[in-house]
Order: sequence, then C-alpha cells, then structure tokens
Amino acid sequence: MNKAKQIERNSGDLVDMFSRTISYLRLSLTDRCNLRCVYCMPVESEGGLEVLKHEDLLSYEELLRIVELVVGMGMNKIRLTGGEPLVRRGVLDFIESLSQINGLDEIRLTTNGVLLHEKAERLYDAGIRKLNISLDTMRPKRFKEITGMDLFHKVWQGIETAEQFGFDVKLNVVAMKGFNDDEFVDFARLAVEKPYQVRFIEFMPVGSRSTWNEAAYISSSDLKKQIGALGVLEPLPGCKMDGPARVYSITAENGQKGTVGFISPISHHFCDTCNRLRLTSAGRLRACLLHDKEADLKSLLRKGASDDEIKGLIKQTILDKPKGHTLAEDQAKCSGQMSRIGG
Repeated sequence: MNKAKQIERNSGDLVDMFSRTISYLRLSLTDRCNLRCVYCMPVESEGGLEVLKHEDLLSYEELLRIVELVVGMGMNKIRLTGGEPLVRRGVLDFIESLSQINGLDEIRLTTNGVLLHEKAERLYDAGIRKLNISLDTMRPKRFKEITGMDLFHKVWQGIETAEQFGFDVKLNVVAMKGFNDDEFVDFARLAVEKPYQVRFIEFMPVGSRSTWNEAAYISSSDLKKQIGALGVLEPLPGCKMDGPARVYSITAENGQKGTVGFISPISHHFCDTCNRLRLTSAGRLRACLLHDKEADLKSLLRKGASDDEIKGLIKQTILDKPKGHTLAEDQAKCSGQMSRIGG
C-alpha cells in the first residue's frame, strides 16, 4: 500500500482502563444494504426501517480526517463495514485515498459479496488484501430465505473472483439452529477444499429488530462437535490479527487441511482482548458492539472542532470502554440498529 501522507504517531493515548491497547477502528460507511438478512434488516420491518439520509452520513472528507487522527494516535488497522459498504457511491475512490495514509498498515473490508465480482480489481489495486464475506448458506433457495434476495450465484461469483485475484478470504457464517445447522460440515469441507478460512459466529441478540431467540442459538462447543465429524480440529496459536476468532486447523480423513474459526460472543466472550472502536454510519463512536453508549463524533466535527478536541473525544471513549459485555444478563444494552453499528 502506497503511504504518501506522513502522520506523527503516538500510541500512548490508546490504552484503556483495563490495559488494552486500541489499535483497530471499524468504520460503518452506510446503513444501506442490498440484502435483507433476517438477523440484521428483516424483510418484515423493511417498510418501517429508518434509513439515514445522505447528509446524515459522515462525508468521505470527514472520515478521512478521523482516520488520519486515529492513525496519528497509533491505530494501524481499519475495517470498512456497513450495511453493505460497496453500495455507497464513490467508495472505491475513498478507499484509494485511505491507502495513501502513512501508518495505516491495513484496510480490511467486510462485504456480503453481491458487488464483489465487479469491484474486486479496483479493491485489489487500492491495496486491500483481506476480505470478510458474509455467507450463511451455500444453498440458493435457502440463501433467498435468509437474505430476502435471489442473489446466491452472484455472491459465489464474487467469492471466486476474489480467490482468482489472490485476496485472503474469510467466510463469515452466522450459525443458526433450524436455519443452517445442517450445513456446518459442508462449510468446514469448503475450508479444506478451498483457500478460505470459514468462521462460525454464534447467533447473538444485536439490535432492537433482532430476530434472535434462544431456540436458534447454538454454541461454538456444539459447532465443534458437529464439525469434528469431518476431521480432526487442533487449535492454532493465537494471533492478534485473527481478532475475536479462535482459529483451528482441520485435517480431513483424506489428509487435506484447512482452517476454521469460531467467534463466541455469548459462550466464551473475547472482551479481555478487544482492541477496537466502532464508528457507526450515523457518526457516533462506540466502544463496544454490545453496549449502547456512544459519543457523538459527527456533531463535534460539524461544529468546527479542532483536531485536539476530536482526539479528546476519542480518548474519552477509549477510557469509557467497558471491561466486558453483560449480554447474558441484560440484552437491552444492545438495542441499536445493527445495519448502522456495522457488522
């Protein structure tokens, strides 16, 4: 990645009250999406689902200013999320501008893959190498049932295009009993046959419109037992760049190997190693996905705040970062709209 713009770095401002260094910012570029997944933007709520107006989103200039400031404070990793980030007009030019920021070591992208085939080349040219692609089923009919759209083949084309360009691909699978639990072994087999890491995510109650229910929840421990039917799972040494995933190698009976990950926010939360902040598409800074406390960064920006004032709000948000979520005891603490918070 060409880093032409020099920024003075100071990581001392990024340590929270529990000695965690915050090195990673997730940017939700838009709350709009071209799918309507049942656990994020369910079809039945579409008519009443409030979508932000363009002027309510942070402009690309505002986003670039924020990224320059947090990189100057010592952060070195950005993840672009949504909604679906690739539906926002001008996003590829924005990513190219991001790639010019000195000290920003990595820009990652989370996408549903619908627009990936047509945008993969420019993403690669802009320096993006790591993609997380949401895919909860490999069955076209079921894909339409979960997402509300008959677009499985377009998503699969995008995944194959990403592989051809040489992206590091992770497939994110939300594990839901009664929805896709008969495909977990198939997904693990895909991780063995293809150069993709498949990551199984526990279904969690996020957002006021969440369709979460206990009957659909399946723990990572139960997932591992099912996947064990395919082959031997062995834990790999932890790596900060794996984020919240606990990563395992899997060796099938024929000797083929792959990697799978398990993200367990309910059964084995990862709060003690959390190193991230989230900037929602509404311009609010959030220290924890599963706590609703937010800082209004957009209003501060639009009042003409100085760099020091903006950095002061970022520092305070870091200091206010909770030790961990209390999701099991208090689901109401995560009542925000998932498509705005960023997946």
